[in-house]
Amino acid sequence: MALRIVMMGTGAFALPTLSALFQSEHDVVGLFTQPDRTGRGHHRHAHPMKEAALAHGTPVFQPHNVNEVHFVEELRSLHADLFVVAAYGQLLSADVLQSAARGAINVHASLLPKYRGAAPIQHAILKGETETGITIFQIEPKLDAGPMLGVESTAIGPKETSGDLERRLAKIAAPLLLDVVAHLEANSLNPIPQDAALATKAPRLRKANGAIDWSRSAEEICQHVRAMQPWPTAFTYLYQPGKKPLRLILIDVEAGPAENDTEPGTICTTDEKRVMVRADGGTVEIRQLRPEGKRAMEAAEFLRGHSIGPNARLSGDVPG
Repeated sequence: MALRIVMMGTGAFALPTLSALFQSEHDVVGLFTQPDRTGRGHHRHAHPMKEAALAHGTPVFQPHNVNEVHFVEELRSLHADLFVVAAYGQLLSADVLQSAARGAINVHASLLPKYRGAAPIQHAILKGETETGITIFQIEPKLDAGPMLGVESTAIGPKETSGDLERRLAKIAAPLLLDVVAHLEANSLNPIPQDAALATKAPRLRKANGAIDWSRSAEEICQHVRAMQPWPTAFTYLYQPGKKPLRLILIDVEAGPAENDTEPGTICTTDEKRVMVRADGGTVEIRQLRPEGKRAMEAAEFLRGHSIGPNARLSGDVPG
């Protein structure tokens, strides 16, 4: 028997799940997604979730707060059997959760109870995890704490960025979600409670989180650079005597052994192709970067346009 489903989600991670629901036997009776974003010059950014729903003739709702009485009434009027939530970005009140006959399930990009919160992919890479996955769980009022209904794990590649991993996890999530919905429909689910003692947090990132701390180990700095892509990006400042500090976004870096005993952040080796920076107990080779106001470039191209003299150093501290 087909279920009446309301999808709640925003962005690239949720789109494969919405597409899978459209291709299933279930009836997507509404999409709740975040309001359109407006950029400079009042240009509206593309909203793939909204566009996909409208192409299927599915009603779209974009409340700033889904828990307001008006939108709770809208939800009830859809007579949904189930809410499917993926990267929606809003917490659901008890009134919202009670508006669907079978409640709400969430598609979460971590192996719960690890990394509860808005940025599980980024925090998993930041912490040097070698494995992550998708957990689908029953939503309860407490953040990401409900019983688990389906789990699938995957290895994290040694060079994968948050953006790379998000795209892979989104593809893993869609068939897992359909499998969970099929078991829910057949009343054959086996919910597994989360162990709260093992829970870790993955709060939303801010732009300031991109600042590189060169006193960390080389491996930790490489993890940081990968975790911050595509947003908020990992940045540092090039300080040289007599020159204005230059903001650099680091895109591709590689950890290596210590070459000399200098302070963290010191640029210890440069040649025509390489920039090596001292970290705690090792070095970081900068392979690709983007100077402020410029496009991304290889280190060799950067060095052709920027001379790096003695006493040059990198720091995440914003110039005062």
